[in-house]
Amino acid sequence: MKKDTEKKIKKQPEVSAQIAYQGIRHMLYTKELVPGQRILYRDLAEKLELSPTPVIQALKWLELQGFVQHEPRRGYSMAPFSLKELEELYEIRELIEPSLVPTAIEKIDKNGLDELKAALEAHLAADRESYLKERLFKNRDFHMTLASLSGKTTQVRILENVFDMLFLKYGGNYFPISSLSATDQAHQEIYDAVAMRSLERAQSVLKNHLTNVKIQVMTSIKKILAEQERKDF
Repeated sequence: MKKDTEKKIKKQPEVSAQIAYQGIRHMLYTKELVPGQRILYRDLAEKLELSPTPVIQALKWLELQGFVQHEPRRGYSMAPFSLKELEELYEIRELIEPSLVPTAIEKIDKNGLDELKAALEAHLAADRESYLKERLFKNRDFHMTLASLSGKTTQVRILENVFDMLFLKYGGNYFPISSLSATDQAHQEIYDAVAMRSLERAQSVLKNHLTNVKIQVMTSIKKILAEQERKDF
């Protein structure tokens, strides 16, 4: 009985830190915390109804993941917006995702194909007017499902972290509305190629799709930044 009580006491800080971590991630998702913003951890603890200790632990985890930065005597702040980092995140996708296709096609069975088809249909069915929320995450689910079929858990975990950075830190939604149909078509073609076990076709469509997405996102953001600079003058 005594041992059980001791285990509960030991686990409690870890549980509180996880609650703080998920709470802060939600604030990133809802844009209550944005790149460059200063973080007052005591205010954050009060908002999350936790003590400062688990909040600081959660901030340390987020620092390791690139969301938060800490400076001695200045405290915590959200990591600043970086055009270079954003481009590198898309470059990582360009490297990892096509490299997983051969193993995914080699291993895929009926259940895996059904899973990929369900992810495709969920993305196609998502409301276009709420792309930032539902459709954007269904888009990620399709890509993560395809990657997961490879069974290469380390690379899949890295890819998952990349999507976290793209969607939680940068919002992820810089696509022009006109690109939605092109994305739908690319996903359909990727699925069809995988279903036919056409490796060359699947890799080719996926590579082109990821490159086009990177170009569209970077072009869109540079345009937004240029407009902001004009307004500042």
